[in-house]
Amino acid sequence: MAKIGYARVSTADQHVEKQAARLVEAGCEKVFSDVASGKLVSRPEWDKCLAYLRESDTLVAVKLDRFSRSVPHLIDVAAELERRGVDLRCLDQEIDTTTAMGKLFFTILAAFAQFERDLISERTRDGLAATTKRGRAGGRKPALKGYQVTYARQQIDAGRPVTEVAAELGVSRQTLYRELNGTNKRAGTA
Repeated sequence: MAKIGYARVSTADQHVEKQAARLVEAGCEKVFSDVASGKLVSRPEWDKCLAYLRESDTLVAVKLDRFSRSVPHLIDVAAELERRGVDLRCLDQEIDTTTAMGKLFFTILAAFAQFERDLISERTRDGLAATTKRGRAGGRKPALKGYQVTYARQQIDAGRPVTEVAAELGVSRQTLYRELNGTNKRAGTA
C-alpha cells in the first residue's frame, strides 16, 4: 500500500522539480516525472509508473490534468486503475478515490464524459445522414478529379515516373497510387 507520485510538465523550459517536491512531501515513496505534452499517448515515465503500480497503491499528482489529455482519457485511466485496485489522489483539487466523495466525483465525471461521447456520435450520425440525403458520401474529398486521374494514368502508361506525375499534380506518390487504384471513391469525383 504505497503512494506513488507522477509529475509532468509540458515543455523543457518548465520545471518538474516543484511538483516532485510536493509529491514527496505528500508521502510518495517513488515519483515518476515526464517532460511531455499530455496529448502524447505514450509518455515514457507515465508508462513506467503504470507498470510499477500494484494493487492497493495510490497514484498521486499535484493536479488532475497531469494524468490525462482529456476528460474521456481521464475516465479511461481512472477506470483502468480502479480495475487494478489502484486509487487516485490529486493534491490541488483535493480528489481522493479512497473516499466516498472522491468516488462520487469520478462517477459524475464518467457520466458527463459518456454523455459527451453519445452526443458526438449522435451528431456524427445525423451529419452523415444529411450529406447522404444531399447525394454526397461522407469522408474526405478526393485529392484528384476524374480527369486528373485519367491524365496521370496516361502519363504513367507512356513511361513517365510516378514520382514526377505526382509532383506535377501536387500530391504524394501514395495519394496518386490510391487514386489510380480507385480506393478513394467518393460521390462526385468526376
